[in-house]
Amino acid sequence: METKTSTRKTAVKKAPARTAAKTPAKKNASKELRELFEDSLKDIYWAEKALLKALPKMQKNATDEKLKAGIEKHITETEMHVERLEACFSALGKKAQAKKCDAMQGLLDEGKSIMEETEPGAVRDVGIIGAAQKVEHYEIATYGTLAAYAKVLKEEKCLKNLLDTLNEEKKCDELLTKIADTTLNSKAM
Repeated sequence: METKTSTRKTAVKKAPARTAAKTPAKKNASKELRELFEDSLKDIYWAEKALLKALPKMQKNATDEKLKAGIEKHITETEMHVERLEACFSALGKKAQAKKCDAMQGLLDEGKSIMEETEPGAVRDVGIIGAAQKVEHYEIATYGTLAAYAKVLKEEKCLKNLLDTLNEEKKCDELLTKIADTTLNSKAM
């Protein structure tokens, strides 16, 4: 017995064309990688200094001793991150200068909100860890990008400093995960 298969054509609707406007460059926009690199250094320099103000507040609001100790360690590391960035500026023959980092400001504002919206204890602690990890992930992305720029620009002193900081940011993220996974996430239920 022979069977016939239907070869019915179905009309495929085309998605409407997306028209996004191009963003015009500002008057003083970077034209070369070196300018973008220096501008990005200013951005993360501001971010690290802002983080130095926020970390003690996070530590004060934490209740878990391992979390408090981890934040204390990261305060010391962040002070070193600022010093390394200042060394990068110096290696470039530039004055260390900060430019407001909107991304970090948003992450720190979110962290403050989490603390305001949770009761002290395990729930707030895991909220602090989540907020801190968002900061760490932003920093990991930023330092990785800056290290790539430094490598291309053959800025060896900057590259070493940026890679040292990148490795510390990754270790901090791993520590935060370990603290959350040991018992805190379960306690927060």
